[in-house]
Amino acid sequence: MTMDRSSGILRRRDGHEAHVSYAELFFDLVYAFAVTQLSHTLLHHLTIGGAVETVILWFAVWLVWQYTCWFTNWFEPEAMPVRAALFAVMLLGLVAAAALPEAFGERGLVFAGCYAAMQVGRTAFGLFFLERSGDPLAANFRRILGWSVIAALFWIAGGLAEGVTRVLLWIVAVACEYVSPMFGLWLPGLGRSRTSDWTVEGGHMVERCALFVIIALGESILVTGGTIAAARQWDLPVLAAFLAAFLGSIAMWWMYFDTGSRAATAFIVHSRDPGRFGAYIHYVHVVLIAGIIVTAVGNDLSIAHPQAVVDRAGAAVLFGGPAIYIAGNALYKRIFYGRIPLSHLAGLVLLALGIPLASYMDLLMTGLLTTFIMALVAGWEALSRRGFPASAGSRETA
Repeated sequence: MTMDRSSGILRRRDGHEAHVSYAELFFDLVYAFAVTQLSHTLLHHLTIGGAVETVILWFAVWLVWQYTCWFTNWFEPEAMPVRAALFAVMLLGLVAAAALPEAFGERGLVFAGCYAAMQVGRTAFGLFFLERSGDPLAANFRRILGWSVIAALFWIAGGLAEGVTRVLLWIVAVACEYVSPMFGLWLPGLGRSRTSDWTVEGGHMVERCALFVIIALGESILVTGGTIAAARQWDLPVLAAFLAAFLGSIAMWWMYFDTGSRAATAFIVHSRDPGRFGAYIHYVHVVLIAGIIVTAVGNDLSIAHPQAVVDRAGAAVLFGGPAIYIAGNALYKRIFYGRIPLSHLAGLVLLALGIPLASYMDLLMTGLLTTFIMALVAGWEALSRRGFPASAGSRETA
């Protein structure tokens, strides 16, 4: 039997915006756990080596989620075969997330094997149905599968190696799948894909990314609540650090959702090349969400030890987390506004100026300072755009 769009395997392109399904939301629960694992891993390894390892693992987590997001943008998640594939990836993802703290230790091969199985298996599944239906998207999936196999070889090789060799092999593996779409997934004999061929539902892509931001912010809230619950004494410094962390989470939510998410939806839906901007959005969100993860680590430190002296590691996460997040938001808004908001540039400058002051402050005061800067950025932009339509100020669609 020939499979085609009418069979329900592929999403219908009938002009209506595709919404996120309950199956996709259920799938994302694994990534709530993965984000928690990453923040705890970084918290207990606040060194340069620990940071490098956490970045590699975060890119791996994001790449699996990102490629699955594109998969469910093309394939109908309510169709039983697609749903079964989604749940199979979910199971492997849960095992991989459980292995994250020891991914650079004794569970490296487990993590690498799960990652390779998710990326190669999901893409092979999609290609099987596309080949049977003769869909033009099959050519794109062949290239994705090719790069997934290449990356899988480096992941498995890294899982078998140790130490620096594993780090280097996994950096190459990440680059294979993160960078290859930038040059059209080109492979000898298979050619190159054009973003105009990536017939995506732009609103669905934006909504999926926004929901991942909610997941990451939710993890930040869990850290805040869990850390204060574990505190022996709820004295004034601890409560002040708790309040600063909570207000910081609100500021991050406001910065992203008050204007950015709505404007992005309007922009990509009306774009002549939604595939290109869908790729840009995914490139940027890996940075933006990393900022939330690092900020959560800073919140944990400030609530657990509010009056402790700020060391280099503490300053790195307390200033670095908000800086990464603001920079990610700035790049995100650059995509559809055509410029970086002045408020975001000012926030980055203020954070940079605050770093030398950290040696004269404790963790509580540093947390209060960074929260104030994030609130200032969020409030400044909200006021500057208040009264304008969501798409006002955005550049003309390309």
